Amino acid sequence: MHADGMNALDTSHAKSTGNRAESEPRSREPITVGVDGSDASIEALRRAARISSALDRPLRVATVWQYPLMFGTYVPDVNWSPEDDAHAILDAAIDDAFEIEPPRDLVRAVLRGTPAKVLIEESRHAEMLVLGSRGHGGFAGLLLGSVSAACAERARCPVLIIHDDGTQASTITSST
Repeated sequence: MHADGMNALDTSHAKSTGNRAESEPRSREPITVGVDGSDASIEALRRAARISSALDRPLRVATVWQYPLMFGTYVPDVNWSPEDDAHAILDAAIDDAFEIEPPRDLVRAVLRGTPAKVLIEESRHAEMLVLGSRGHGGFAGLLLGSVSAACAERARCPVLIIHDDGTQASTITSST
């Protein structure tokens, strides 16, 4: 007990900085990894699994989907579901990343929205966000894709960005 009668571990009156209380414990927040089925995202998943194991944190694997923009007279198959595709991409990425079986603390998440915005929101409840440097789409030759660059700039936790070949592109820590 402090002299003012408050318990030293009481965080109910912790001063807030952004969206996280200064003394709020982060001990079981997951290592979150965004996957889109690209080689870089699968390598990011492998790296995130090693980190989550070393830090004894759950591993949250997220795939984000959104309805495509419609241009011209193109109409997608009425039986097609982008959410079902996202589930298939997530399952395939996990199968590709782990030859034997996924880590026991792995949690799957298929989320709707704009990938950068959703992953930035996910970062509010993560110990670390791990992403591939380039996903599907975009322009070849760029060091970072638009999603990884936006997350590196705005995430509320440390961000690790992985190149396709498994080497670390950069580690960016945002202030929390």
